[in-house]
Amino acid sequence: MLYHQIIAFLLIGVLCNVLLNLRTLRRAEAGGVLPDPPPLISVLIPARNEEANIGACLDSLRRQDYPNFEILVLDDSSSDGTADIVSRVAAEDSRVRLLTGEPLPLGWAGKPFACHQLAQEARGSWLLFTDADTVHAPSALSYVLCAAISSQAALVSGFPLQLTTSFWQKMAMPLFFYFLLLCGLPFWWLQRSGARPMPSLAIGQFMFFSAPEYRSIGGHEAVKSHIIEDVELGMEMWRHKYRQLTLDLTPLVSCQMYREFGSMWQGINRWLYTVASMSALALIVLMAAVIFLFLMPFIWLAYGLLLAGPLFWIVLQVVILLAARFLAGRRFSQPVSSTILHPFGMGFVLLISVYATYQYLIGAGVRWKGRVYDSKFKIS
Repeated sequence: MLYHQIIAFLLIGVLCNVLLNLRTLRRAEAGGVLPDPPPLISVLIPARNEEANIGACLDSLRRQDYPNFEILVLDDSSSDGTADIVSRVAAEDSRVRLLTGEPLPLGWAGKPFACHQLAQEARGSWLLFTDADTVHAPSALSYVLCAAISSQAALVSGFPLQLTTSFWQKMAMPLFFYFLLLCGLPFWWLQRSGARPMPSLAIGQFMFFSAPEYRSIGGHEAVKSHIIEDVELGMEMWRHKYRQLTLDLTPLVSCQMYREFGSMWQGINRWLYTVASMSALALIVLMAAVIFLFLMPFIWLAYGLLLAGPLFWIVLQVVILLAARFLAGRRFSQPVSSTILHPFGMGFVLLISVYATYQYLIGAGVRWKGRVYDSKFKIS
């Protein structure tokens, strides 16, 4: 009984953290007065085998209502028709340029090197790094510039709308991308205003930098060996005492990551492998916490129903969990089915965690975008 009471009170704390985070995260909407003259914004897109996505991404960016921007796309050794699609768009629109990526140097991960090359060619005083599988509302650039200036932020990032169509996406993506982050990070504390900038979360699908501050930290070269480069860039901005802003970007940016089961497995495994590389023990401790807080209540409920035992504290745990999942899902426009699938999604993420830890411990490396990185994230 004491065990279930402790878990219930811990989950109440988790629910309070989620509620505070949802209240704090500002929802991006149109509005704000642009500076006169409007500064040049460079939109920078690394693309590797993105023929299924790059056309829609460029179409949405070309329709921006912001009056002064350029779009640079770097083809990172694609083996599909990515470069051909970008070339056709560039021939129609002088704001779009196609860059051909150089061979990956020793010590660099793929995406950081692609972004590094893009930044070297960018002319803007503001830089938006965004992924090829994103789609942007027409007001995205105008809003994020106004938000950055009004908040005096050198980096604006946030949560895009994650589109989920398959069973696997609905099961895993809202859980991994929204719920666990809202449970584990105190945005309500990190986002508070004050003289001293606080760390925050940078999400690589949308990172909007002031160019001078970006270059002063060393740009992507400062995180060149990291396959989770977005988080590391956010940490570098904090170490250099630059202000950051994390937003709810769902009205402005959407993304459909991991259309296939295999790519979703690799994508989540990439994150968890990185945690294991920093501390396998830390990942194991996190897995244990996740099991006891987010999975065991459902197992205990099934067990209690079978034995017709006392269920009050167990039912309370499940109700709190489902309430937190529902509120997070509603805020970020996720299907209700993702809440119902919570215990299955939790088991799936834990399975990948075990796999990532095992891969790290045996030195097998991690595969991403057709490249394999060893335990020190060197290309092989």
